[in-house]
Amino acid sequence: MINEEIIIAGFGGQGVLSMGKILAYSGLMQNLEVSWMPSYGPEMRGGTANVTVILSEERISSPIITTFDTAIILNQQSLDKFEETVKPGGLLIYDPSGITNPPTRKDIRIYSVEASKAANERNMHKIFNMIVLGGFLKVNPVVSLDNIEAGLKKSLPERHHKLIPANLEGVKLGGELIKKEN
Repeated sequence: MINEEIIIAGFGGQGVLSMGKILAYSGLMQNLEVSWMPSYGPEMRGGTANVTVILSEERISSPIITTFDTAIILNQQSLDKFEETVKPGGLLIYDPSGITNPPTRKDIRIYSVEASKAANERNMHKIFNMIVLGGFLKVNPVVSLDNIEAGLKKSLPERHHKLIPANLEGVKLGGELIKKEN
């Protein structure tokens, strides 16, 4: 039974909202009930951004939640704000390049994925978020790779469809890079 409540958080410009949108569309392609609720400051790039995504086999009663099964964190500010909102037994995934004080909870599963480093080394900056998403899907495969591809086709404008293979490569790379921290 799939019922996954996810928060994705970082700076504007890191692809937080689009990562959530792709995940949401992928859930739709998998015939799941979906909620996608973005939140961002007026600054856009450089300001904080987060998105709540709910994927469920049952109707979603409310898109507003305060605790999450999974937190995907891309900067220290977001870690400070959302680490405590992960339900006991839940999952926290983070990119260590944006973190100065790593997560400390012992009652959740913690994984890191060096997406920023990998994207820089491969000159693949635009798919940083897809590397992170791939790490999440390796640990918690709530949607299939085929549905990620379908979600990309649905969420990207047609003029960007040529980027889909690189995005899928990023997803696969994230699956290879993710590692358990505790």
